[in-house]
Amino acid sequence: MTDSAGIPGGTEAAGGSSKPPRGRRRRLLRWIALGLALLVLCGAAAGWWLYRKLDGNITEDTSAAAELERYERERPTHAVGGSQNILLIGSDSRSGKENARYGQDRGTERSDTAILLHLPADRRSATAVSIPRDLMTRIPACLTADGSRSAERLAQFNWAYQWGGAACTIRTVEKLTGIRIDHHMVVDFGGFKKMVDAVGGVEICLKQPMNDPEAKLKLPAGRQTLHGEQALGFVRARYSLGNGSDTERMERQQQFLGSLVKKVQSTGVLLHPGRLYPLLDAATSSVTTDPGLASLRGLYELVRGIRDIPAEQVKFLTVPRRPYAADPNRDELVEPEAAQLFERLRTDRPLTVTPPSPTTPAAAETEQAPESARAAEGEASASPDGTGTAPAPVPTFTGTTAGTADCR
Repeated sequence: MTDSAGIPGGTEAAGGSSKPPRGRRRRLLRWIALGLALLVLCGAAAGWWLYRKLDGNITEDTSAAAELERYERERPTHAVGGSQNILLIGSDSRSGKENARYGQDRGTERSDTAILLHLPADRRSATAVSIPRDLMTRIPACLTADGSRSAERLAQFNWAYQWGGAACTIRTVEKLTGIRIDHHMVVDFGGFKKMVDAVGGVEICLKQPMNDPEAKLKLPAGRQTLHGEQALGFVRARYSLGNGSDTERMERQQQFLGSLVKKVQSTGVLLHPGRLYPLLDAATSSVTTDPGLASLRGLYELVRGIRDIPAEQVKFLTVPRRPYAADPNRDELVEPEAAQLFERLRTDRPLTVTPPSPTTPAAAETEQAPESARAAEGEASASPDGTGTAPAPVPTFTGTTAGTADCR
């Protein structure tokens, strides 16, 4: 048989179309479908494994939850409208391989750092308030590690963590501020270093060289990026920079955290899975949290709510404080400014921060109430249209923002 051109065998013999038989095409499609299904299953299995790994990393603080439940009736009421208050505690524990190099483990630990993080209902800003470790305050009777109960007493703030752990610290903060703590996180030295390394280090600037044997840190002056060990030394250093006060150390911690926030936002860590996983792995394996945050889903919901906050709206400040009258090596609150700050956070109302004056020592700044803060105490003034009273101005406190954390 020939085709129209006279070539035997038709078009196939002339090098035309050579489609595989229908049965072969079906088998090929089945193998492709099977391969895609295996890829999907492998991806799902890997995703599930990663989720379970990260979720299992988190340590749940059930003992603190049980102790807080015991005192539920005396705790402040929950914030209304969806705002949240989270207590971040930096522990100076020497237990474990990561922390042993910082001193002998004596079975006790104190809160090296305590920051009250307020997230307003609209999630358009965040306010981080440092609480001085040397602040003199009333610490309630707390359950200790040996099962006994400590007596209520006036003592420096960081003793609360040594006596009764996170639960005692939370109750102390709540009595001090009248603010309900919704969640808490505890991070030790090793955990802090892992998280800094996970984002590739954090940039700082030093106006002068730094040499602090106690913090195991020696740095030249100028712009530099600090990684885990150096970063820890920088935020812990107290006696090698400035006047050696805890106030100056808290300011350095706030500047460092501001730079960390900018680093995470500028590199898109929270939106890039490849960059986010190392940070999540470091964070989840390094924190102890209340049951409400002790899951990857709980932490994700927290991160999702704050990842779009502009850097200039992430505010850092220290509670208004001054040297304690009975012992200048300790601190006390400055009133009424401290009460006003706590009231603004408790009622989820705005506040602004302004950098300290370069000519005024930080401690002196906190002793003087800003004019706008005094005005916000309730002084009425005529409204522009003369129909009543104008609202009190938003109070201003000495502090900084992540937006001003540039290395200059």
